[in-house]
Amino acid sequence: MKPPRIPPLDISSLNDEAQKVLQPILEAGRPWNIFLTLAHHPDLAKRWLVFSNHVLFKSSIPAREREIAILRTGWLCQSEYEWAQHEIIGADAGLTSEEMERIKEGADGGWEGLDALIITATDELYHDKKISDTTWADLKIHWSDQQMMDLVFAVGQYTLVSMALRSFGVPLDDFLTGWDSA
Repeated sequence: MKPPRIPPLDISSLNDEAQKVLQPILEAGRPWNIFLTLAHHPDLAKRWLVFSNHVLFKSSIPAREREIAILRTGWLCQSEYEWAQHEIIGADAGLTSEEMERIKEGADGGWEGLDALIITATDELYHDKKISDTTWADLKIHWSDQQMMDLVFAVGQYTLVSMALRSFGVPLDDFLTGWDSA
């Protein structure tokens, strides 16, 4: 990997604003490179964290299904950092290594039912910026309006994050293995 365009800040030399924004993350033991990079812009990081916390922790979509959409988005965006982080989160949410490998193949990877619909909807959002009428109707058999909204915002959030990670050149954290393990 090339040197980062915006290198992560050193925890020992955070200014007051960055320290304040990152305090909950540091207390949780998650001073990951994504956060240390975004701390270059504390106002943006503060506001982004509110939204990203909803998408990741307060979404109405069950964790396993949310992670299918996030991993598929990370793969489509070719964001190694995003994939590597959510490979861990996806495993914690119940996805097997084999399922995560099949996420790379898309809907043709042997998916059925709701899982296939999530991947199809994610692909449509990424490519067409809209879920098709057919996929929408099929997903609505399983999900509420809130869940449909959370899906759209999850794919949008992780597309945005993938763009930032790749553009800024955020390096993998020491505990991440990247594409080699995926």
